[in-house]
Amino acid sequence: MTRRSGRRGLMNPNSLLQQVQQMQADLERIQAEAEAEEVTVSAGGGAVEVVITGGLQVKQITLKEEVVDPEDVEMLQDLLIAAVNEAITKARAMVAERMSSITAGLQGLGIPGL
Repeated sequence: MTRRSGRRGLMNPNSLLQQVQQMQADLERIQAEAEAEEVTVSAGGGAVEVVITGGLQVKQITLKEEVVDPEDVEMLQDLLIAAVNEAITKARAMVAERMSSITAGLQGLGIPGL
């Protein structure tokens, strides 16, 4: 008769710790890379263009000349808000996509929030 260990199927704590440390290093590397990456969006049919980093820093705003109308500053403000908000949304999605490549493997561990 063969005796079965009660630990069968359990992960080695040292191995798990190494995996978590590697994932943490990977997450930090991917986050730094994503924060430096730039996303470009436009609003108003290309009248306003915004470049933003994955770290949510606005790097550049470009306006077409025809959108700069002193009689209609409100329209320009609306276009700027739309473009910046879209850029933020796109940058966040880009960072989340990069991070999911690492955090997807953690879902089976039962860690909340992943």
